[in-house]
Amino acid sequence: MGKSEMRSTNYLFCFLEIFASEGGIQSYVQDILKAYLSITAGTNSAPQAEILLLRDSPDCSNNPYESKNLKFYYLKTQRPWFGRLKFATILLTRLLQKRPQRVFCGHIKLAPLIQILCQPLGIPYTILTYGKEVWEPLPPKYKTAMSKADSIWTISRYTRDSLRDSFASRTCEINNLNPEKFHIVPCTVDENIFTTGPKPQDLLEQYNLVGAKILMTVARLRSTDIYKGVDVTIQALPQIAKTFPNVKYLVIGRGDDRSRLAKLADDLGVTERVIFAGFVPTDNLAAHYQLADAYVMPSQEGFGIVYLEALACGVPVLAGDADGSADPLQDGKLGWRVPHRDSAAVAVACVEMLRGEDKRCDRHWLREQTLARFSFESLCQSLQGIFQPSGSDKLMP
Repeated sequence: MGKSEMRSTNYLFCFLEIFASEGGIQSYVQDILKAYLSITAGTNSAPQAEILLLRDSPDCSNNPYESKNLKFYYLKTQRPWFGRLKFATILLTRLLQKRPQRVFCGHIKLAPLIQILCQPLGIPYTILTYGKEVWEPLPPKYKTAMSKADSIWTISRYTRDSLRDSFASRTCEINNLNPEKFHIVPCTVDENIFTTGPKPQDLLEQYNLVGAKILMTVARLRSTDIYKGVDVTIQALPQIAKTFPNVKYLVIGRGDDRSRLAKLADDLGVTERVIFAGFVPTDNLAAHYQLADAYVMPSQEGFGIVYLEALACGVPVLAGDADGSADPLQDGKLGWRVPHRDSAAVAVACVEMLRGEDKRCDRHWLREQTLARFSFESLCQSLQGIFQPSGSDKLMP
């Protein structure tokens, strides 16, 4: 196989981790890999991709994406510095030996290294961006890496616009950053997993929710992720309870912030209303969404895949009003958007949602509107131009 042919039939993906922990980024990346396999399935000329995982190990998960078209390198080591060295070594080796058509940088933290290694070799690279990791002003080495990137993916208009504004005010003139480098590659929801249905009786009994009006959040409960707004929702409960005395709040997720949240509930006298369910596997999440009368997460998200999951289950949704949730909520068409640290606004919106009189509480309509825009097929269409077997390397805006 000649060099030009090889360059048109292989890609290299670089990620921090996609199996060792759960979260929106991990879910999004797995959807990208699933789309890749779908687009290249059943062809003899399918691109061959290799994936470097800095913080994943072979035993961290059962990897459903291993195939003849996807080869994984697990680079987690007991000593983090050795893992980074191993990652850099294998990355350089693959660049020199395979000369990939494109490198996909799965996190801004990896961008400077990828820029340093790819640029001298003339290998284009794409940086994937999600949300808060690129909303703040970036140090010079990250700005340079982004300015030299051939393209930049974002998952929402908010992240795209935040990046454009940041670079326009700080580096566009210096580094000649082309706004056309930015491309939105949407998140997606599995319509076969997240479906509408009656409230599961066994879960109602398990969580002591029979006869209750149920608010729900799915989020990491880490002290570094307070922006998710679980505390704000707890603070809103006393006001909500004045209208709905039977209201309860089901919190799904795990993390070191749970004790603080439990104490807050106790201080506010709503301990009996807040149920901490802990971690729930994806296979069981849909049944939990079906419990909810309203999904509440007044957060600051790059996108918020959980909003899609709730909407696909026909659950009314509340989100923040200054983040990427504008996309899954379709600018408020499908849900309530409130200031993310305003418990009074959250209380007012929750009362409206629990009353169920608004169009945004029509469960069939919510699911229909969500799947029309954020199905797996829509993601595949967005990626067809880069992953199609013909070797075309053009990204769709």
